[in-house]
Amino acid sequence: MHYLVAFLWSLPWIIPPLVTYFRLRNSRSLDDESDVPLENPPLVSVILPARNEAHNIARCVSSILSTTYPNLELIVVDDGSTDGTGQLAREAAEGDPRVRVIACPTLPEGWFGKQWACATGAKAARGSVLQFTDADTVHGADLVTRSTNAMRGARAQLFSVAGRQELGGFWEKVIQPQVFSILSMRYGGTESVTEATSVKHKIANGQCIFVTHDSYNSIGGHGAVRTSAAEDLMLAQRFFAARKRVVLMLGVNQLSTRMYASLSEIVSGWRKNVFAAGLDSVPFGRVGRTMFPLFLLLPPLMELLPPLALMLAVFGLPAGPTVLLWAAFSSAATLIWWIVVYMTTRENPFYAILYPLGALVLLYIFVSAVIRGRRVSWKGRTYISQ
Repeated sequence: MHYLVAFLWSLPWIIPPLVTYFRLRNSRSLDDESDVPLENPPLVSVILPARNEAHNIARCVSSILSTTYPNLELIVVDDGSTDGTGQLAREAAEGDPRVRVIACPTLPEGWFGKQWACATGAKAARGSVLQFTDADTVHGADLVTRSTNAMRGARAQLFSVAGRQELGGFWEKVIQPQVFSILSMRYGGTESVTEATSVKHKIANGQCIFVTHDSYNSIGGHGAVRTSAAEDLMLAQRFFAARKRVVLMLGVNQLSTRMYASLSEIVSGWRKNVFAAGLDSVPFGRVGRTMFPLFLLLPPLMELLPPLALMLAVFGLPAGPTVLLWAAFSSAATLIWWIVVYMTTRENPFYAILYPLGALVLLYIFVSAVIRGRRVSWKGRTYISQ
């Protein structure tokens, strides 16, 4: 009887990973799209906002210019950098006539910096298709070709690519999968997002978003999301609300990103918008937003409770056999999930046993994000998300 009760108690730790796994299996990949450009391909304007990205900009610019796509321009928007980002971008371009580096005008009141830089780049763009990307990305030579082919085939006005996350250091390997696992549980695979019928289930990856220029202008561009902590998510929702098709696909062989390279960067990077941005995707209106802090803290807490119960038992805290079995079953289920995650992403599965450490850091990030509320600080600027 103890085993049955313990197993039933463990179902909240067993079922969500299984459901997530099967939802992710239906995801579509750019690998299945043609890498041959269309006849008379449209001009694609790649817009790269960059603020103090000296450590990333050359790698990103060089990768974009390696494209096999035959009709492309690159607009680097130097957003008030003080580390020579603009000059490094010019040097990386090596005089390539496809590249323009422009200075971003003074940030107006009521705008987030990234949105203003993207809007500035879009205003200067000549292409009928715009690609917005980040300076910490690396682009495969076939990214634009496969994406424009997929975009046309799906008749999408907004097409986003979810690439591979580069995990260079210890803390990246321990924490970053935690965040993306929660996102996967929330949104599912690419087809769950693409075929969603509710605006709250739409999301895009700001590291790589393609839009038709006309549709972008018709919804108000980045001006429509100028005060949003997660402009990519809100841009997808704005497009969908305007009855435009939003499509998400995987591109792990076409796009990679190293978002943060240290523990301090991970903490400050996710803390800056995980709560403020999450509020924009919560269903059930005011009730959902009121309950959101609890929902945000629940995933790391659930990961921590079973191993904590086992640890307390080891140190002599009395616990009945049902509780111990529940803790063992739940911990084992979570460990298996993380082994699958690390093996699927071609990382060392040894890191799976460190999932309580990742959950503990994530809990700290989430608690501090809730305390900060809608106040967002990033790269020397502070905003209030609305």
